[in-house]
Amino acid sequence: MSKSAPGCAGPVSGCTRLTGHDGETRLTVCARPDGDRTAVTVHGDLDLAADQELQQALRSALTDSGKGIDLDLDGVEFCDCSGLNTLLGIRQQALDQCKTVTIRAISPAAERVFALTNTLPLFAPEGEMVQEDDASHSATDPRVEVVQLRRAMQTRGLIDLARGILMATFSLSAEEAWNVLVMTSQNTNTKLHRAAQQLVDSVRGEPPPEEARKQLTAAVTHVTAVRERAQGAE
Repeated sequence: MSKSAPGCAGPVSGCTRLTGHDGETRLTVCARPDGDRTAVTVHGDLDLAADQELQQALRSALTDSGKGIDLDLDGVEFCDCSGLNTLLGIRQQALDQCKTVTIRAISPAAERVFALTNTLPLFAPEGEMVQEDDASHSATDPRVEVVQLRRAMQTRGLIDLARGILMATFSLSAEEAWNVLVMTSQNTNTKLHRAAQQLVDSVRGEPPPEEARKQLTAAVTHVTAVRERAQGAE
Protein backbone atom coordinates (compact mmCIF):
# COMPACT_ATOMS: atom_id res chain seq x y z
CA MET A 1 0.00 0.00 0.00
CA SER A 2 1.49 3.32 -1.02
CA LYS A 3 1.38 6.51 1.02
CA SER A 4 0.52 9.07 -1.62
CA ALA A 5 -1.43 9.34 -4.83
CA PRO A 6 -2.52 11.94 -7.36
CA GLY A 7 -5.53 13.92 -6.19
CA CYS A 8 -4.96 13.33 -2.45
CA ALA A 9 -4.65 16.46 -0.34
CA GLY A 10 -3.30 16.73 3.21
CA PRO A 11 -1.62 14.05 5.32
CA VAL A 12 -2.51 10.66 3.86
CA SER A 13 -2.76 7.62 6.13
CA GLY A 14 -3.10 5.15 3.28
CA CYS A 15 -3.80 4.82 -0.43
CA THR A 16 -4.99 1.80 -2.38
CA ARG A 17 -4.43 1.54 -6.13
CA LEU A 18 -5.87 -0.90 -8.65
CA THR A 19 -3.95 -1.20 -11.92
CA GLY A 20 -5.47 -2.63 -15.10
CA HIS A 21 -3.86 -5.05 -17.56
CA ASP A 22 -2.60 -2.07 -19.57
CA GLY A 23 -0.65 -0.81 -16.57
CA GLU A 24 -2.88 2.24 -16.07
CA THR A 25 -4.37 3.00 -12.66
CA ARG A 26 -8.10 2.24 -12.70
CA LEU A 27 -8.89 3.09 -9.08
CA THR A 28 -7.24 5.10 -6.33
CA VAL A 29 -8.66 5.33 -2.81
CA CYS A 30 -6.86 7.64 -0.34
CA ALA A 31 -7.75 8.07 3.34
CA ARG A 32 -6.61 10.78 5.73
CA PRO A 33 -7.60 11.64 9.32
CA ASP A 34 -10.03 14.54 9.69
CA GLY A 35 -10.71 15.06 13.36
CA ASP A 36 -12.80 12.19 14.67
CA ARG A 37 -13.65 11.13 11.11
CA THR A 38 -11.71 9.85 8.11
CA ALA A 39 -11.83 11.66 4.77
CA VAL A 40 -11.69 9.30 1.80
CA THR A 41 -10.98 10.48 -1.75
CA VAL A 42 -11.85 8.13 -4.60
CA HIS A 43 -10.63 8.43 -8.21
CA GLY A 44 -11.36 6.12 -11.13
CA ASP A 45 -13.94 3.44 -11.87
CA LEU A 46 -16.31 1.90 -9.33
CA ASP A 47 -17.28 -1.37 -10.99
CA LEU A 48 -17.14 -5.10 -10.40
CA ALA A 49 -13.42 -5.28 -11.23
CA ALA A 50 -12.65 -2.82 -8.43
CA ASP A 51 -15.10 -4.27 -5.93
CA GLN A 52 -12.69 -6.05 -3.58
CA GLU A 53 -10.10 -3.26 -3.47
CA LEU A 54 -12.78 -0.65 -2.81
CA GLN A 55 -14.34 -2.72 -0.03
CA GLN A 56 -11.01 -3.32 1.69
CA ALA A 57 -9.96 0.32 1.49
CA LEU A 58 -13.29 1.57 2.86
CA ARG A 59 -13.37 -1.01 5.66
CA SER A 60 -9.88 0.04 6.72
CA ALA A 61 -10.84 3.71 6.67
CA LEU A 62 -13.96 2.99 8.70
CA THR A 63 -12.00 1.02 11.28
CA ASP A 64 -9.49 3.85 11.66
CA SER A 65 -12.20 6.47 12.13
CA GLY A 66 -13.81 7.57 15.36
CA LYS A 67 -17.24 8.48 14.04
CA GLY A 68 -17.22 7.47 10.38
CA ILE A 69 -15.97 8.40 6.92
CA ASP A 70 -16.65 11.26 4.53
CA LEU A 71 -16.41 10.37 0.85
CA ASP A 72 -15.16 12.60 -1.94
CA LEU A 73 -16.37 10.95 -5.16
CA ASP A 74 -15.69 13.92 -7.41
CA GLY A 75 -12.95 11.97 -9.21
CA VAL A 76 -15.12 8.96 -10.01
CA GLU A 77 -15.25 8.52 -13.77
CA PHE A 78 -17.59 5.50 -13.89
CA CYS A 79 -19.94 3.91 -11.37
CA ASP A 80 -22.34 1.02 -11.84
CA CYS A 81 -24.55 -0.99 -9.48
CA SER A 82 -21.54 -2.95 -8.20
CA GLY A 83 -19.91 0.24 -6.98
CA LEU A 84 -23.18 1.43 -5.50
CA ASN A 85 -23.67 -1.88 -3.72
CA THR A 86 -20.20 -1.62 -2.17
CA LEU A 87 -20.95 1.85 -0.85
CA LEU A 88 -24.30 0.73 0.54
CA GLY A 89 -22.57 -2.19 2.21
CA ILE A 90 -19.95 0.00 3.93
CA ARG A 91 -22.72 2.34 5.05
CA GLN A 92 -24.51 -0.54 6.74
CA GLN A 93 -21.27 -1.63 8.43
CA ALA A 94 -20.82 1.92 9.71
CA LEU A 95 -24.33 1.95 11.18
CA ASP A 96 -23.62 -1.37 12.91
CA GLN A 97 -20.62 0.34 14.56
CA CYS A 98 -22.65 3.46 15.48
CA LYS A 99 -20.79 5.44 12.80
CA THR A 100 -21.89 7.16 9.59
CA VAL A 101 -20.81 7.40 5.95
CA THR A 102 -21.45 10.65 4.12
CA ILE A 103 -20.79 11.87 0.59
CA ARG A 104 -19.29 15.35 0.55
CA ALA A 105 -18.64 15.65 -3.21
CA ILE A 106 -19.77 13.56 -6.17
CA SER A 107 -19.07 13.47 -9.91
CA PRO A 108 -21.87 13.42 -12.52
CA ALA A 109 -20.95 9.82 -13.40
CA ALA A 110 -21.43 8.67 -9.82
CA GLU A 111 -24.42 10.88 -9.12
CA ARG A 112 -26.30 9.35 -12.05
CA VAL A 113 -26.51 5.88 -10.51
CA PHE A 114 -27.45 7.30 -7.11
CA ALA A 115 -30.20 9.37 -8.73
CA LEU A 116 -31.55 6.40 -10.66
CA THR A 117 -31.82 4.36 -7.46
CA ASN A 118 -32.77 7.31 -5.22
CA THR A 119 -30.08 6.37 -2.69
CA LEU A 120 -28.03 9.58 -2.45
CA PRO A 121 -30.12 10.83 0.52
CA LEU A 122 -28.82 7.85 2.53
CA PHE A 123 -25.36 9.43 2.47
CA ALA A 124 -26.36 12.99 3.32
CA PRO A 125 -24.51 14.62 6.23
CA GLU A 126 -26.47 14.40 9.47
CA GLY A 127 -29.09 17.08 9.78
CA GLU A 128 -29.21 17.97 6.08
CA MET A 129 -32.63 17.96 4.51
CA VAL A 130 -33.08 16.56 1.00
CA GLN A 131 -35.85 16.79 -1.53
CA GLU A 132 -37.96 13.62 -1.47
CA ASP A 133 -41.19 12.70 -3.24
CA ASP A 134 -42.79 13.48 0.10
CA ALA A 135 -41.21 16.70 1.31
CA SER A 136 -42.01 15.83 4.90
CA HIS A 137 -39.31 13.11 4.91
CA SER A 138 -35.66 13.82 5.66
CA ALA A 139 -32.57 11.83 4.81
CA THR A 140 -32.52 10.40 8.32
CA ASP A 141 -36.09 9.07 8.29
CA PRO A 142 -35.56 5.34 8.98
CA ARG A 143 -38.64 4.35 6.99
CA VAL A 144 -37.28 6.09 3.88
CA GLU A 145 -33.84 4.54 4.43
CA VAL A 146 -35.17 0.99 4.69
CA VAL A 147 -37.20 1.28 1.48
CA GLN A 148 -34.36 2.84 -0.51
CA LEU A 149 -31.73 0.43 0.76
CA ARG A 150 -33.87 -2.64 0.12
CA ARG A 151 -34.78 -1.47 -3.39
CA ALA A 152 -31.16 -0.83 -4.34
CA MET A 153 -29.91 -4.16 -2.99
CA GLN A 154 -32.72 -6.25 -4.49
CA THR A 155 -32.43 -4.83 -8.01
CA ARG A 156 -28.69 -5.29 -8.45
CA GLY A 157 -29.02 -8.87 -9.74
CA LEU A 158 -31.70 -7.85 -12.22
CA ILE A 159 -29.63 -4.95 -13.51
CA ASP A 160 -26.54 -7.14 -13.87
CA LEU A 161 -28.60 -9.70 -15.80
CA ALA A 162 -29.90 -7.04 -18.18
CA ARG A 163 -26.39 -5.74 -18.70
CA GLY A 164 -25.19 -9.25 -19.50
CA ILE A 165 -27.95 -9.62 -22.09
CA LEU A 166 -26.87 -6.39 -23.76
CA MET A 167 -23.23 -7.47 -23.77
CA ALA A 168 -24.04 -10.81 -25.38
CA THR A 169 -26.59 -9.48 -27.87
CA PHE A 170 -24.73 -6.42 -29.15
CA SER A 171 -21.08 -7.34 -28.37
CA LEU A 172 -20.76 -4.50 -25.89
CA SER A 173 -18.31 -4.06 -23.06
CA ALA A 174 -19.61 -4.01 -19.49
CA GLU A 175 -19.34 -0.21 -19.39
CA GLU A 176 -21.04 0.20 -22.77
CA ALA A 177 -23.90 -2.08 -21.70
CA TRP A 178 -24.33 -0.08 -18.51
CA ASN A 179 -24.43 3.18 -20.49
CA VAL A 180 -27.04 1.74 -22.87
CA LEU A 181 -29.24 0.70 -19.96
CA VAL A 182 -28.90 4.09 -18.25
CA MET A 183 -29.59 6.02 -21.47
CA THR A 184 -32.67 3.92 -22.16
CA SER A 185 -33.90 4.50 -18.62
CA GLN A 186 -33.39 8.24 -18.81
CA ASN A 187 -34.81 8.72 -22.31
CA THR A 188 -37.98 6.78 -21.51
CA ASN A 189 -38.34 8.35 -18.05
CA THR A 190 -38.32 4.85 -16.56
CA LYS A 191 -36.62 3.69 -13.37
CA LEU A 192 -33.42 1.81 -14.03
CA HIS A 193 -34.69 -1.44 -12.51
CA ARG A 194 -37.87 -1.20 -14.58
CA ALA A 195 -35.89 -0.72 -17.82
CA ALA A 196 -33.79 -3.74 -16.85
CA GLN A 197 -36.92 -5.80 -16.17
CA GLN A 198 -38.36 -4.92 -19.58
CA LEU A 199 -35.17 -6.07 -21.26
CA VAL A 200 -35.10 -9.36 -19.34
CA ASP A 201 -38.79 -9.93 -20.10
CA SER A 202 -38.15 -9.37 -23.82
CA VAL A 203 -35.71 -12.30 -23.83
CA ARG A 204 -38.45 -14.41 -22.29
CA GLY A 205 -40.85 -13.53 -25.10
CA GLU A 206 -42.60 -10.42 -23.79
CA PRO A 207 -41.77 -7.48 -26.10
CA PRO A 208 -40.95 -4.16 -24.40
CA PRO A 209 -42.98 -1.02 -25.16
CA GLU A 210 -42.37 0.55 -28.58
CA GLU A 211 -40.71 3.64 -27.11
CA ALA A 212 -38.38 1.49 -25.01
CA ARG A 213 -37.33 -0.46 -28.14
CA LYS A 214 -36.63 2.76 -30.02
CA GLN A 215 -34.55 4.24 -27.23
CA LEU A 216 -32.66 0.99 -26.69
CA THR A 217 -31.73 0.87 -30.37
CA ALA A 218 -30.71 4.52 -30.31
CA ALA A 219 -28.57 3.97 -27.21
CA VAL A 220 -26.78 0.96 -28.71
CA THR A 221 -26.14 2.93 -31.90
CA HIS A 222 -24.75 5.82 -29.88
CA VAL A 223 -22.30 3.85 -27.72
CA THR A 224 -21.16 1.82 -30.74
CA ALA A 225 -20.47 5.02 -32.68
CA VAL A 226 -18.54 6.46 -29.75
CA ARG A 227 -16.39 3.33 -29.61
CA GLU A 228 -15.71 3.39 -33.35
CA ARG A 229 -14.71 7.06 -33.24
CA ALA A 230 -12.37 6.36 -30.35
CA GLN A 231 -10.79 3.45 -32.19
CA GLY A 232 -10.42 5.52 -35.33
CA ALA A 233 -8.62 8.25 -33.42
CA GLU A 234 -6.01 5.83 -32.06
